[in-house]
Amino acid sequence: MRRLLWVGVGVALTVLVIRKGRALVDEHLPAGTTDAVEGAVRLTRVARTTREAFTAGMAEREQQLRHDLYGDVDLDELRERRDARRRPPAADRRRSAAVPPAWAEHPVEDPDDDDGYTFF
Repeated sequence: MRRLLWVGVGVALTVLVIRKGRALVDEHLPAGTTDAVEGAVRLTRVARTTREAFTAGMAEREQQLRHDLYGDVDLDELRERRDARRRPPAADRRRSAAVPPAWAEHPVEDPDDDDGYTFF
């Protein structure tokens, strides 16, 4: 019951502050200022509505283009198949990872190198 009382007090104070604030605004601001502010608020609402409509239309068009491009296929399945084609078989991966031991023992030399410089 106490909470309900404080909620009522809060609502009453909010209404009082809003009414007094509007009275102060009307008293101190020149005539037409509130109309200009209301016009700006309307313009902002129109811009927001336009942006939301544009975004919704763009998303709808994107879905239409995707359907026209891919049809009714599962894109995740296509991606998995693409990755499977790109990935080398397991035997090739093991073979490329292992370096022959004979290569590790000898330095790499260029037979056409005249200055005798070697890479160790």
